[in-house]
Amino acid sequence: MTDFDRDLEQRLVRYCSVDTQSDEASESKPSTAIQLNLANILADELRAAGAADVRITEYGAVLATVPATAEGPTIGLCSHMDTAPAYNATGVKPRVIRGYNGGEITYPDSALVLSPEASPYLAGKIGHDIVTASGLTLLGADDKAGVAIIMTAVHELLASPRPHPKLRIAFTPDEEIGRGVDPRLPADLGVDFAYTFDGGAVGEIEHETFSADGAKITVKGVSTHTGTAKGKMVNALHLVAKIVEMLPQATQTPEVTAGRDGFWHIYALSGTAAEAEMSIILRDFELDGLAARGALLKQVCEAVAATEPRAEIACEIRPQYRNMRYWLEKDMTPVTLAHEACRAEGIAPVANPIRGGTDGSRLTEMGVPCPNVFTGMQDIHGPLEWVSVQDMAVATRVCLRLVELAAKG
Repeated sequence: MTDFDRDLEQRLVRYCSVDTQSDEASESKPSTAIQLNLANILADELRAAGAADVRITEYGAVLATVPATAEGPTIGLCSHMDTAPAYNATGVKPRVIRGYNGGEITYPDSALVLSPEASPYLAGKIGHDIVTASGLTLLGADDKAGVAIIMTAVHELLASPRPHPKLRIAFTPDEEIGRGVDPRLPADLGVDFAYTFDGGAVGEIEHETFSADGAKITVKGVSTHTGTAKGKMVNALHLVAKIVEMLPQATQTPEVTAGRDGFWHIYALSGTAAEAEMSIILRDFELDGLAARGALLKQVCEAVAATEPRAEIACEIRPQYRNMRYWLEKDMTPVTLAHEACRAEGIAPVANPIRGGTDGSRLTEMGVPCPNVFTGMQDIHGPLEWVSVQDMAVATRVCLRLVELAAKG
């Protein structure tokens, strides 16, 4: 293991040990105060490394500047600090499996097994140092791997004469709940273009994401005592079940789709017989496909409401983010630069569409072109999440090469 690798590993383990889970139900900025614990750590490390203009914004983002050593466009390097609410992320205990031998990886705190059969990307990492959690939590490599990569690159740039243009660093909160890009961030960042380091396999440079909407369905029934309920009670939970049953499941949910297929996904359901609420995300690569999914959802709600006029059924759909391709395809300069950086490091760039979104989706839509760069993280949002330290090192070298090439025009 090189000193470079060791720095990345130590940073990742340190950052993953800090609980930063975001909370969609919270209205505060950031959504959870615990995210500021990592924000303060990163701000202190940036100051100690010699970065300029280090501050934590009112909305919880860490911003800093790496002064230019050469001419070139001002470039942003971005990652998010929060971890997904989808799985337990409290009390993360990162551990390092050194020199992976190609077999199954077991977990000290559960009966889980990570295998190359279930996670084929792992089969190519023999000899790598693999970081996982203990089996009870997700790891948080999404996106603390990206944070560690950018921090390692910043330390290298500030300690060496390597040519690079002015760089702006941004570590954002609340990306996992779709609120990572505050309306003030583009102006606060002040860049010509940016990159999120929030991708997966080595070589992936992504300039296309899903377009996304979020839906909230509220069902109000009629509550009464069960002993005298005949002809009076309207069970909200039964009506929610009807809505779910009428939605297409065989071909249009995440577990049965891949590639360029869109989907709808119920991710939260709560309530009583009197009132229930269901949260759904809608995803499609094309805007007309996304609109069609929203229209179908409303039609289903209207059809169920028609069967029970005493109930109240409301379906609210709100935009989340849009496919960054719509803007990046007008000027592929940042994408081309990232591809050139990969090739300069002996890596074949891969342009797969992201079956999800990044802060770059919103930044691009708001006028800051921002493709996504790989970090190596795999099996994210669950207890089998893992990342190779050596993959992270490759991403760091690509980052350094990218800003060097930008300085050369």
